[in-house]
Amino acid sequence: MSRFLSEKYQKLSPYVPGEQPRDRGYIKLNTNESPFPPSEKAIRGAREAAERLMLYPDPEYKLLREAFAKDIGVKPSQVIPANGSDEILDMAFAAYCGDSPAVFPDITYGFYRVFANKRGAPFREIPLGGGFEVVPADYFAAEGTVFLANPNAPTGKLLSLKDIESVVAANTQNVVVIDEAYIDFGGESCVGLINEYENLLVTRTFSKSRSMAGARLGFGIACESLIQDLETLRRSTNPYNVNAMTAAAGICSIADREYFDSCRAEIIRARGEFTAELKNMGFSCTDSKANFVFAKHKSVGGGELYEKLRANGVLVRRFPGGRTEDHLRITIGTSETMRAVAGILKRITEETK
Repeated sequence: MSRFLSEKYQKLSPYVPGEQPRDRGYIKLNTNESPFPPSEKAIRGAREAAERLMLYPDPEYKLLREAFAKDIGVKPSQVIPANGSDEILDMAFAAYCGDSPAVFPDITYGFYRVFANKRGAPFREIPLGGGFEVVPADYFAAEGTVFLANPNAPTGKLLSLKDIESVVAANTQNVVVIDEAYIDFGGESCVGLINEYENLLVTRTFSKSRSMAGARLGFGIACESLIQDLETLRRSTNPYNVNAMTAAAGICSIADREYFDSCRAEIIRARGEFTAELKNMGFSCTDSKANFVFAKHKSVGGGELYEKLRANGVLVRRFPGGRTEDHLRITIGTSETMRAVAGILKRITEETK
């Protein structure tokens, strides 16, 4: 780094994204991307929008807001589009942390800690329970802005709507942010609670269930007053934060409900089949409701499994150190892909024995 970098950023540890290799072809199960391409309607919409790239997109994103709001059953004034849900999370740390700390689990999405450090906000990490579960009562007196991924990452474990509401209701003096990046793979959304609680902010992404990770599209959903807070930050940073091709693809993706439902149903089915195979091989798995599994073998260490999978052309994600040392997070691909990976894992574990 240069000698010109502001002192407040010199010790910042950036978020480390999953590896995007270029050296060979891998079965890539390390970044929770969808195994399916975007909807044909979304691709066609992006292509048509490309013909107008000489123009700025609508800074109000009126059509995009209306389409998304109608799809999830809220008003357009209760949503804000973003360059991925990460942008909404960053805005939330900027808007609601500093005077009060951020509060989140010790094992969760790694960007929360990065955002807190970037914004100079104090933060408190609450340990997960013995089965990697979020314990709602641990957040009833948070005295800070709460950030909960539901389902959680990298564990995939889900809190019920009742549990989420209990946390929101117990923190009326602070904002509670529920990150629903993986909610489409088996959970019940808490979006319906925004009309009852003015302190609830929900984030969504099109990167997972909508097969649009490369497009970078996300949303914040909340009561009008919280959305106005975030709009102030958006318009003070980048009022054109979603590019025109992404906005068009998002609108068309929302319209293709049949494709969306079929893709996520296939991922859920493949997850169930793969989890059963893992358990037959001696793995223990959390009850994941996301598009990945979080697994640990009874006798083969996580580091060894990770390296041997890589040598066999399979990329997964590992989180070394502490309680996650021997666990692997494995993205769910197609059924065919997961059967192939199960075969590789079976060979590795049997050879290791």
